[in-house]
Amino acid sequence: MSEEPLIVEDTLLLLFQPDSGTIAGENTLFYVLGGAVLADLAFAGRVEAEEHGPFTRVRATGDGDAPDPLVAPALTSLSRKPQDVQAVLADIGPHLRGPVLDRVVARGDLHRTEGKVLGLFPTTRISLAGDRRSDLVRRARAVLIDGDAPDPRIAATIALLSASGTLPQFHAEIPWGSDVYTRAKALENGDWGAAATSSAVARTMNAVIMNTVIASTVLPRT
Repeated sequence: MSEEPLIVEDTLLLLFQPDSGTIAGENTLFYVLGGAVLADLAFAGRVEAEEHGPFTRVRATGDGDAPDPLVAPALTSLSRKPQDVQAVLADIGPHLRGPVLDRVVARGDLHRTEGKVLGLFPTTRISLAGDRRSDLVRRARAVLIDGDAPDPRIAATIALLSASGTLPQFHAEIPWGSDVYTRAKALENGDWGAAATSSAVARTMNAVIMNTVIASTVLPRT
């Protein structure tokens, strides 16, 4: 387990809604988590986007083991051959919710309680634990409400949430309005200002976010 939480961990934690104990955007969650894994690999210098005719493919770069077990399946798959971004999202995304949730619980950021309804039917209740989610919301608010310059990790997370269309569901914590929409769309479109990363990472992130938008709005949902 990485010492610092991955972007995919923070994305799931932010999407958790404490009042209801649910995760926002469940019907597009696997696209968002898949995009977050590619973001983690891009920031680690282990994947890179490349143009291939009308499509954008992602290929593995660098040597050695994956930087974290959560991103290892994606890196292993891409090490075999470059793949279209949407194909990668559809391949790795559906398998991420459980392992990422397990990781966030293991870090102590969420608490999971197992029980039974009527003494027969298994049920799981998830509740907030720790302060990390509050810190993430504070950092996102500073960017979206106050107009502060984001760091690369929170910029990537906000961009993915914006691409998936889930940001309006944060209205109670980050009041939704035209300014928030505009700032989120700017991050979604790669305008990260001082948080801009290397050209290779920026190119990969742009491809990931663009295809997360397409996947979340066009492709079949499960």
